[in-house]
This record gives sequence, structure tokens and C-alpha cells, in this order.
Amino acid sequence: MKGLKGKTALITGASSGIGQAIAIRLAQEGCNIAINYRKNPDGAEDTEELAMQKACGDAEQCGVQSLLVQGDVSKEEDIQQVMQAVVEKFGGLDILINNAGIQTEYASHEVPTEEFDRIIGVNLRGAYLCAREAIQQFLEQNRPGVIINVSSVHEIIPRPMYITYSISKGGMGNMTRTLALEYANRGIRVNAIAPGATITPINDAWTDDPEQKAIVESHIPMGRAGTSEEMAAAVAFLVSDEATYITGQTLYIDGGLTLYADFREPWSA
Repeated sequence: MKGLKGKTALITGASSGIGQAIAIRLAQEGCNIAINYRKNPDGAEDTEELAMQKACGDAEQCGVQSLLVQGDVSKEEDIQQVMQAVVEKFGGLDILINNAGIQTEYASHEVPTEEFDRIIGVNLRGAYLCAREAIQQFLEQNRPGVIINVSSVHEIIPRPMYITYSISKGGMGNMTRTLALEYANRGIRVNAIAPGATITPINDAWTDDPEQKAIVESHIPMGRAGTSEEMAAAVAFLVSDEATYITGQTLYIDGGLTLYADFREPWSA
């Protein structure tokens, strides 16, 4: 992709799944990568090893650099420390990938308040705080920057038993549009990707169960779940110079899931 070589990207929640795939793909494209993790240093180290293998191969010298940086995105002081570490290591920041996210299952009338606060704290408040710190850095550097928010099809599709997750992703969609509008004339682009059903560790409950996997995939017009690598490819495009006229958009990467799959066959006159 054009314009990525030598750029610096911070990817939150990059120790597994989509975040890991994004870090690997951006390293392949020549980006320096800051790999954020909360409590899985082994996974973060795996991400770093895989990314550097893809970026450098057997070359003794490689232009791509990496940084492992621990921090909980729900804590403002952690985010600030993460940003400081990235700037000290690489001299600045060009790309933020807001990927960190969690989910839990509760009937909507039974969600404990502390659980509501925890999910919103990571998925929405944390994403905003990371974006705020990144935008401050972009403005201080006086050069363009890009933010990608990793949302979900549940930005627009209601998800019973996961109301906190749905609220957080709906809010992320509006945050994406608001920041994009506010900072468009400052050279800062803000977009989101909205993955559909994706094979990642967070979805082990159905990806590892053939019957459950078949049920999930029956609702997808393309008949299969997506991969982390497919999500990462879209991110690489959106942060590159191939996409410099795109801002404020959510790209649904879902095999057609948001096309109302149950209407594939006509059922009314």
C-alpha cells in the first residue's frame, strides 16, 4: 500500500485476534508497530515475532521497528504512558488502531452496573481516550494522522444478551463520524471497520463447535466466517495513501451479514 513505509502505528489489544493480524500486516507494509497489550505479554511477544518475520524475513537489517507496551485502555494514566513510550521510541505517531475490546453475556435486565461500566470503559471510553491522545499528538506534530476504530456489525445490528457491547459499538460509530468531521480540515482522517462473524479467540465458543459454527454461518450470505487477515487487509488500505479521500466511514466487512440475510428468499407477495 502507498505511503505506509516508515510510518508508526499503535495498535491496542494487539496480543491476539484482529489486533494481532493488523500489527502483522502493517509491519509487512513497512510500518513501525507499537503492540499494546493489557495482560497477555506472551501473546504480544508472539505478535512481535510474527510481525518481524513477515516484515524482515531473514534479512539481517530491517527498516521496521517494534515496541511492546503494556497498558489498560480503560485507565487514562495507562493510555498516556503508552503514548509517551511510543513517542519516545519512534519520535511520533502516524496511525492509531483502536482495537482493544471485550464482551460479556447477560440478559439486559440483569447486567450489573459494574459490568456495564467495565465494557463501556474499555470499548468506548478507552477508544475515545486513545483517540484524544493520538489527535493531540498529531496536532503537536503538525502533520496528518489516521485513526481506525475497530467496531462491529453490532454498531447497527441489535444483539440481545450483549447490550453493553452493542451500546459501545453504536457509540463508536458516532465517535468515528464526529471526530472525522471535527478534524478533517487538520489533515486527520478517522474511519472504522465493522467486522462480522470472525474466527478469533474471542469467538472460540462458536468457532470451535461445528454445530454452533454452522448456525452462525447460516446467517451469512457468503456462507462462511471471516478471518483476521481479511480485516487487517481492509485496515491497511484505509490507513494508506490509497484512501486519502476517505474519512468518517464505517466499512462493514461481514460477508453480507448486514444485508438482511433472512430476506434472501422472497416471503411476501
